[in-house]
Amino acid sequence: MGFEVYYRTFTCGELGPDYVGQQATLAGWVNRRRDHGGLIFLDIRDRYGITQVVCDPERSPESHRVAAELRSEYVVQVSGKVVMRLPGTENPHLSTGAIEIAADQLVILNPSRTTPFPISNDSTPVDESLRLKYRYLDLRRPKMRDNMILRHRVVKLIRDYLDEQGFLEIETPILMKSTPEGARDYLVPSRIYSGEFYALPQSPQQLKQLLMVAGLDRYFQIARCFRDEDQRADRQPEFTQLDLEMSFVSEDDVMSLIEGLVISLIEKTTNKRIKELSFPRLSYKHVMDRYGTDHPDLRFDLPLVEITDLAGAGNFGVFKNALAAQGMVKGIRVPGAGGYSRKEVEELTEFARMLGAKGLVSLAIQASGEVKSPLTKFMAGQGVQAIIDRLEGKPGDLLLFVADSAKVCNDVLFRLRVKLAERLKLIDQNELALCWVVDFPLLHYDEEAQRYDAEHNPFSGMDEEHISRLDSDPLNVRAKQYDIICNGYEIGGGSVRINVAALQHKVFSLMNMDDEQIKEQFGHMLEAFEYGAPPHGGIALGIDRFIMLLADEESIRDVIAFPKTQSAMDLLMNAPSPVDDKQLRELHLQIRPEERR
Repeated sequence: MGFEVYYRTFTCGELGPDYVGQQATLAGWVNRRRDHGGLIFLDIRDRYGITQVVCDPERSPESHRVAAELRSEYVVQVSGKVVMRLPGTENPHLSTGAIEIAADQLVILNPSRTTPFPISNDSTPVDESLRLKYRYLDLRRPKMRDNMILRHRVVKLIRDYLDEQGFLEIETPILMKSTPEGARDYLVPSRIYSGEFYALPQSPQQLKQLLMVAGLDRYFQIARCFRDEDQRADRQPEFTQLDLEMSFVSEDDVMSLIEGLVISLIEKTTNKRIKELSFPRLSYKHVMDRYGTDHPDLRFDLPLVEITDLAGAGNFGVFKNALAAQGMVKGIRVPGAGGYSRKEVEELTEFARMLGAKGLVSLAIQASGEVKSPLTKFMAGQGVQAIIDRLEGKPGDLLLFVADSAKVCNDVLFRLRVKLAERLKLIDQNELALCWVVDFPLLHYDEEAQRYDAEHNPFSGMDEEHISRLDSDPLNVRAKQYDIICNGYEIGGGSVRINVAALQHKVFSLMNMDDEQIKEQFGHMLEAFEYGAPPHGGIALGIDRFIMLLADEESIRDVIAFPKTQSAMDLLMNAPSPVDDKQLRELHLQIRPEERR
């Protein structure tokens, strides 16, 4: 450790053969106790590792007596001499596996109740609710400890990397103004100003742009962000992102900086391989056409192929109905699956139905070349062969099709593609496939709200030659937006921003905001742009999600010290929870009786 503290002179991961003969004092938890009838062996654990301690009744009767009382997770202090283990008893899996401590003194600092789940063996499955309720115990387990260490290393490396690039780390407020940015705000009622509210920041988006107006041209922050939205494995009500903004930059400048940072983080924290350098840059249209999603997993191929133009040949009702409704037909080739049983195909069909499809149309190409498919009853052989050729089908393959709206086809086949890759064992778990997705549309049309909405956020800049389209063809305006994708997850996204007040006002207007709303919610920003706002752009990188991928976890909850459940509950502290009437009165709030749970 480089320094001594009151209870210990060394950590439990520090000692080796070079220390043999020295006196050492350790403090930690009893990881394991083994009574051999005379000698008692203890494995003492702390954050740094495990050291074996031997308690010999002839050397120290009192230490042996105390050792007999110990149980797992007791907190102890032990002092003794560092000695070599007997030949053949070394443990090559421990950094301290060549030595042990011959105990002279053993003190119980604090006993422990029996823990609700094993600590020393984190391969034992434990219900997640129990882990979250006793998170302080869960964090003692080796895997969770390693995840916290990895998180620390990643954040430190980010800070070091950006400091070397001339960035300033600047904190922005947690209590902010509520403005529409895409998700629902968490609101904080004001005690001083009756009926008025702060909002917790969904991101520091506006503030980092204002820092560019302030002339602080390279800003970053390890920012806490809050969004009151439906949860899933890679979301939390509160999360952490690398927030970054730069002045006088193009898209390439920001992307090159982040690509260098991500490569550096991967190389310094994992043994994983990066599939392709430099990261491929793929258009939004390309990934939607080929993968059905704007965050594709590129560790395997299995492309989606549209056959809408071929589906009208013949009288197959499923295809005809989709075409009549202005939908599409899209398929995927499953190599080597032509021999799937009826039950296996039905399982895939049920999976597609659960995702919103009416079903799957199958076409199996037997090893002999014979085709088995309902299509053969309604479509001439030439038409069927054209579909097989489009998907590059070969003997032994299975072709699966969805006929529906473009959204349903893409959503279903994108998820089916991943499921099939897992089933066919096409995914290399040691590989990180990264790419950039670019050329996003600036806007999409929200049919339910009957208005245009931002594809990402309303602050994204656009190609200069497309600005004139805002009046005549807003859905064909290309944004200066870029997302970075890793193994099927969006780990970051950003853009070169709008920095001209009139243009920003125009975008807000297209989103059906009137002048009064724009002034009330964004007037501070538009006014700032009138005082010489430089061209600027930036990105936000999801730290939780990225570390989840580096740590081979399936949920960001496993890389956050104290997360919420998937239903946004804090099981450790039982939050959210009621507050007393006095607090409500001070905040000028009243809960309607019918809404109180």
